[in-house]
Amino acid sequence: MEFEVNGVPCTVDVDGDPAAVEVVREQLGLTGTKLVCAGGVCGACTIQVDGEPRVACLTPAVRLGGRRVTTVEGLAGHPVGRAFAGEDALQCGYCTPGFVVEAAAFFERWRAAHGRSRPGREEITEALAGHLCRCGAYEGIFSAVAAACAGDYEGETAAVPRAEAPQKVDGSARYTTDQLPEGLLEGVIIRSPHAHAYVRSLEAGDVAVVPMLPPDGVVRYVGQPVAAVAGPDRVSALAAAGRVTVEYEVLPAALDVDRARAGEGPLVYEDKAARKLAPGSGEAPQLTPARWRGNRRGPSAMSKRPATAVRRITEARRNSPERVVEGLFTTAAQTHTPLEPHACLARWDDGTLHLEVSTQSVRQVAVLAAERFGVPLDRVVARAVHVGGGFGCKMGLTSDVVAAVELARLHGAPVRVVLDRAEELTDGGYRPGTRIRLAMAADAGGGLSALAMDVDTDGGVAVGGTVAALARFMYGKAPRRLRDFDTVTHRPPGAPFRGPGGPTMCWALEQAVDEMAHRLGEDPIALRRRWDGNPKRHALYDLAAALPAWSGTRGGTGRFRRGVGVAAANWLYFLDPVTEVELTVEDGIVVARCAVQDMGTGSRTVLRRAVAEGLGVPQERVRAEVGHSDTVHGPTSGGSRTTPSIVPAALDAAERLRAALGGGGDGDGAGDGGGAGDVAARLGLANGVRVTGRRPRDRRGFVTPLNLTMGGIAIGRGFTGSVQVAEVEVDTRLGRIRPLRVWSGIAAGRIHEERLARSQCEGAVVQGVGYALFEERRTDPATGRVLTDNLEDYRIPGIGDTPEITVHFHQEGFAHVPGGGVGLGEISTLPTAAALANAVHDATGRRPYDMPIRPDRILEGLGT
Repeated sequence: MEFEVNGVPCTVDVDGDPAAVEVVREQLGLTGTKLVCAGGVCGACTIQVDGEPRVACLTPAVRLGGRRVTTVEGLAGHPVGRAFAGEDALQCGYCTPGFVVEAAAFFERWRAAHGRSRPGREEITEALAGHLCRCGAYEGIFSAVAAACAGDYEGETAAVPRAEAPQKVDGSARYTTDQLPEGLLEGVIIRSPHAHAYVRSLEAGDVAVVPMLPPDGVVRYVGQPVAAVAGPDRVSALAAAGRVTVEYEVLPAALDVDRARAGEGPLVYEDKAARKLAPGSGEAPQLTPARWRGNRRGPSAMSKRPATAVRRITEARRNSPERVVEGLFTTAAQTHTPLEPHACLARWDDGTLHLEVSTQSVRQVAVLAAERFGVPLDRVVARAVHVGGGFGCKMGLTSDVVAAVELARLHGAPVRVVLDRAEELTDGGYRPGTRIRLAMAADAGGGLSALAMDVDTDGGVAVGGTVAALARFMYGKAPRRLRDFDTVTHRPPGAPFRGPGGPTMCWALEQAVDEMAHRLGEDPIALRRRWDGNPKRHALYDLAAALPAWSGTRGGTGRFRRGVGVAAANWLYFLDPVTEVELTVEDGIVVARCAVQDMGTGSRTVLRRAVAEGLGVPQERVRAEVGHSDTVHGPTSGGSRTTPSIVPAALDAAERLRAALGGGGDGDGAGDGGGAGDVAARLGLANGVRVTGRRPRDRRGFVTPLNLTMGGIAIGRGFTGSVQVAEVEVDTRLGRIRPLRVWSGIAAGRIHEERLARSQCEGAVVQGVGYALFEERRTDPATGRVLTDNLEDYRIPGIGDTPEITVHFHQEGFAHVPGGGVGLGEISTLPTAAALANAVHDATGRRPYDMPIRPDRILEGLGT
């Protein structure tokens, strides 16, 4: 079949009736067009057909015959693409080509009808409503489309804030899913259809199969990997998988959460040895010892004078019940669903294992792969140059990596394993659901007297919930009993998700604090400021209290009611204390290398800027190379540890390079004017000079070093802080909640890349909106099968769900940290759901105890 692509005639094979996305990506190699949902929901595969946007996953390739097709590669240099790069309207970039293609078509329509005028949010929302960005970069997208239509990007424009933005907006950035080496085989994973079974045998016949069972041969959830096979393409691999016969001895399954919580039902882990197989739903699985009783693990506790807390609450119930707040709060499971699914391409070359992998921990993947597959570490090379989102679920040696490596070794050929969307939503990870029982008492003076929190975390076969433990660090030193329990069932495992336990803890604690303010007749911000001894948050409380929305009119008695709510949070300061940065001078350019990865958080850009500032040279003289395991040690992108780890190491490396070049230095990595000029001049004469910088110790040291499964990590001194104020409109007839505005105050010290940091914080708010209002992972109570295994049934926020977001950075308080700043990717999402819940209460007078705050729950609470 013949048609035109980006102005070039082409001929393709459409035998088998492939979708347009397959032809565009696999036959034409135009991998800017991404396959994400395969259901026309996300818009990532959008192309233009005769100038009109079409989702390529639902368009049969035969419909392209004789037509004019434009992909994102054909829009290189378009004002919309330049605006996306200039306004930083992206993070991981996986969805960006689809947005650009759609926005370019809107640009043409808008220009024809309105000339160089600026469209508003409503017009842009309507045009881009069929597109999803899991990173939540919608604020930048609004700005980019409006600026492009107004003509701001048709002349000379300033340098883009994100180093790799041009490659992400024109489709040339290659992710793991885009790698198509010669001789590639596609691997697929055979998964269990049963929630609990013993695998008696695998009959493969003529199919080369790799077993993937745990050591005891027992599968414990629907979707657990059993084996893997490969074929020349995915269709062939699926056909091969269909010829493999698995004999199961089906066992009774624990699927009733209430029975499991009571310690009843079939055991998920029958003995101590089996319990060691339990994966972790948090970043520190089974860090605190806890007792098992049937399918319930716990309590693990981080209490503070717990007996006193219980006594005070009991006395307050009896003597002053008006100063006691109690409640049972619940949260649904929230699925990570990064738009680039888990993916790995593996090949063996003369005993060296090469991995292209979508991961948040490229160095650790190499280390674990060396251990798992019995090769020296220097014979494992992992690459993660571009990563399409992660949010906590892409850490360690995941099943896609194991399957790809074993199949590549079996076949002696490169093998790629890419989870489809159903697999991703089933076995890709999720923030566990919880049941939180909370009691809080205030004393006669209105101070916090005591707090008790019992949390049951429902992470399927995973354990390690730490929701209650995080309540130890907020609101002073009052006694508190904090107990975490894990309820274990035969369902897929939870995994760490952006601030593990933090948004969940805030959901209950911050609503309780809000309720206490109402009981005491005190302003909710004023009460928090009085209870909270953190001076960084005090500055944020003062700004929040001065917001017009806080003092403005709200509530009402009509159909549409407005409410404003506040919530606060803190988060530990983590870092990787042994991070290094290597600098090499190559043809007058300084190349900065570190085994860190960039999943949209801006690591590449932060590294480049830090080196340039340390040397006193333009950023154009520095190139950052990340995502390679075989360079100096870099941190995992998790736990908000990346920036506070790489910036000090980069500054130290810059100072060492200045010294090596004879350019001088001032002792903290920042160059003076004369020295900077010398450095710039000497670079052209210093080809091959190489230095390695290391992260110096904090001036106040660390709280404690830990040795966790994700490699070296330390807890630094001090807490980051956040205060958020949310404004909502509630439709009391339909039960719908529309978030209008969110003000997000962040205290994380110095901000090294403000536009990128702002984008990350805006995206964190969007994910918090999804957690509060929409996202709800559901499983079949009879079979354990995940029902929300597509992006229609599992709803994540779109551009039309995005409130107007204002971010304020309070940049004081971390002077003891080299570089002056710490991570903010997690603290920025913790209070959002609670702030929205408090706003709903303000609008309706009804407290939303269950999350998500669905329309049916609103209507039930209002009695309509």
